[in-house]
Amino acid sequence: MRAMHLRRSLALLTGTLVLTAPLAACGFDPATNRVNNIVPGTNDRDSSVDVLGAVIVSAEEGSGTFVASFANNDLDEEATVSGLTAQEGEDAQVADFTPIELAPNELVNLAQDDQGVEVQGDFGPGDRVRLAVELGGGEVIDIDVPVMPNCDEFEGIDGAGGDCEVAEPEGSH
Repeated sequence: MRAMHLRRSLALLTGTLVLTAPLAACGFDPATNRVNNIVPGTNDRDSSVDVLGAVIVSAEEGSGTFVASFANNDLDEEATVSGLTAQEGEDAQVADFTPIELAPNELVNLAQDDQGVEVQGDFGPGDRVRLAVELGGGEVIDIDVPVMPNCDEFEGIDGAGGDCEVAEPEGSH
């Protein structure tokens, strides 16, 4: 009788371990619980307004159009994206920025709404430009924005489509 009780306890313990092992292997912060957008643009989700997919689309060296999506995380209060500037030390100038009012829980996509912002400076496709997004309450979001060519999914954002051909590395055939 005692041997049967011991076997039953051992089977119960083994079953419990088998069922809980996957939970222990994941830990307390598994990758599946984190946002992971694989996109060419920059994302910042640490503020009251999310900056999503931020890029500068450039048809020619020295100029481009900044586009991103802004999402108001507050479900009750409006938010304002009040400005966009180049960070200190960055060789770039941002054209006049018209403030964007975001209703509670609203998303505004500058690319879809033809609200892209002109940026000029010493950059071209493949570079990065450090910009600051200013919010209505004085909050500032510093982002490192990639410069993308005006082709493929970005074609037409910065004027006519650009040259999408990529030069082959030297020595390759």
